[in-house]
Amino acid sequence: MSRVQLRNVWKEYGDHVVLERLSLRVEPGEFCTIVGASGCGKTTFLRMLLGEEEPTRGQISLDGEPLAAEPGPDRGIVFQRYSVFPHLTVLKNVMLGLELRGAPLSGHLFGSARREATEQACAMLAAVGLAQAQDKYPAQLSGGMQQRLALAQSLVMRPRVLLLDEPFGALDPGIRADMHKLVLDLWARHGLTVFMITHDL
Repeated sequence: MSRVQLRNVWKEYGDHVVLERLSLRVEPGEFCTIVGASGCGKTTFLRMLLGEEEPTRGQISLDGEPLAAEPGPDRGIVFQRYSVFPHLTVLKNVMLGLELRGAPLSGHLFGSARREATEQACAMLAAVGLAQAQDKYPAQLSGGMQQRLALAQSLVMRPRVLLLDEPFGALDPGIRADMHKLVLDLWARHGLTVFMITHDL
């Protein structure tokens, strides 16, 4: 069964057609890159996969089920602008999703549940090369390190699909190459299905 399937998907805003006749099957574990000039509909496409936008026509399904009409933990996203919480440490940034999932009302886990969440967050920080930075705040990190943190935030939730919206566009070329290598390594290690948007081949 396909991980993601689009059937004759259109997206229109009034008379303006942004996307038309999109049909696509993406299997579990595939890495799908969407390349195109600014304004061609790449981010609109990603927003539909995330559930922030609905197709005007057609259908998107995830593992054979119609895509939920709002973002969920089955889809993680990393934006070009760092989507981290400046008032939380690196470790707490990564733990936040786990705590909200486990204790949606209070946002705080206790006892063995908290220890388990801490272990998962620490393991993910080690996987993205931030084990030594867990007590720092985002303002103390470089741009590349903040993107590593944003990746860890998404991946700790174990999404089935990872969406990357020009995630390295603001980084220097050398750091960008390191981040590409990191994403490919995490993709292979976790068996993710990845959609990455870029305008830069």
